[in-house]
Amino acid sequence: MQKISNFQLFSLMVLYEIGSTIIFGFAAEAGRAAWISVLISTFIGLLINLLYLYLSKANPGLTLIEWFPKHLGKWIGFPIAWFYVLEFMYDGGRGLQDLKLLIPNTILPRTPSFIVQILFILVIVYALYAGLEIIGRLGELFLPIILILSVLEIILIFFSDTVHFQYLKPFIDKGFKNIFNSVVPLGITQTFGQTIEFSMIWPEVKDQNKLIKSTLLATLVSGLFIALLDILAIIVVGATTFSRSNLPLYRLIRTISIGKFIENLDAINVLFFLTTAFFKLFIHIFCAIKGVQKLLYTSNKNKTIIPVSLIVLYLGTNMASSGPEHIEVGVKIVPYNLWFPLFYVLPILLFVFILIKKALHKKVFST
Repeated sequence: MQKISNFQLFSLMVLYEIGSTIIFGFAAEAGRAAWISVLISTFIGLLINLLYLYLSKANPGLTLIEWFPKHLGKWIGFPIAWFYVLEFMYDGGRGLQDLKLLIPNTILPRTPSFIVQILFILVIVYALYAGLEIIGRLGELFLPIILILSVLEIILIFFSDTVHFQYLKPFIDKGFKNIFNSVVPLGITQTFGQTIEFSMIWPEVKDQNKLIKSTLLATLVSGLFIALLDILAIIVVGATTFSRSNLPLYRLIRTISIGKFIENLDAINVLFFLTTAFFKLFIHIFCAIKGVQKLLYTSNKNKTIIPVSLIVLYLGTNMASSGPEHIEVGVKIVPYNLWFPLFYVLPILLFVFILIKKALHKKVFST
C-alpha cells in the first residue's frame, strides 16, 4: 500500500483547494467584500474539516465510502456511498469543462477544446497508474514553485503602477446580504467542502498523529492565499470588473507591464491553472476509483482507471453547451442541490447518529 507524508498531504490539499480560483476568482459576486467572504468561508471550512477529521478518527482505517455502510447498513449506506462516487466523477467532469472554457479563450484560441481535454485526461490516466505516492512527491515539488512565482507576480504587479488601494473602500459596499449569499452555499462548498474527498486519502498518510495539523494548516493557507488573490484583483482591475468578469484573475496578470519589457505574462497564470487543475482532477478521479474499488470489493484499482476516466471525459465534453451555462450551473444549481447535501447535511447527520449511538451504548453498559 502506497503511503504519503504529512507535507505531501499538505501540498496536495493546498494545490487542490486553490484549484480554479487562480483564474476564476472566489466570491466575486460580493464585490469589494469578496476577500471578507473568503475569510468567512475559510473559517467555516476549518470547522467542517474538523468534522470530517472526527468522522475519520471515529472510523479508523476506513474511508468516506465505508463510513455510511458501517453505521447505516447496506440498504441505506451503500446508495449514499455511490452518490459520493458519482459526485467525484461529476466534479472531475466539471474540472475538464473548466479547461474547455479557459484554453480557447486564452493561450490556444485555434485549438479545439476537446483535443486539450483528451490530452489532459491522458496525462491524468498516466498519473493514476503511477500512484498516489508519486503524485504526492510531485505535489511537494510544485507547491513551493507555485508560491514563489506567485510572490514574484505580486511584486511585479506593484511595480506596474496599476495598484489603487482606494478600490477596496467601502469594504462592505453591497451589504452583508451579498457577503452571506457568496458564502452560503457556494463559498463553503466549492473548495472547502470539497475537501471531504481527502477522507479517501487520510488512511494513506504515514503519520496519523499530525493529520489534523496538516489538514487544518492547508485549509488556512489556501484560504489566505485566495483572499490575497481577491484583494489584488480588486485593487488592480476594480470591484466592478472583478465581479462581472468570467476570468478576473487572468485579467489581473495581464496588467503587468514594466518598462514595456516585462509584460504579456498571462500564459504563466494559465500554466498555474493547468498545474492546480491537474492535481485537483487527479484527486477527483483517484477518489472515484478508490470508491468504486471499495464498493465492488476489488483489490485491483487498475481495472477501473480507464472506465472511470472515460466517464469523466464524457462528462467534461458534454455537460454544458456553453461557458455561461457551465458557470450558471456551477453557481446556482450544483451548490444547492448536490454539494451542500453531500458535504454538509449528510456528514452532520452521520456525526449526530454516531454521537447518539455512543451515548446509547454508554448508557446500556453503565446500567
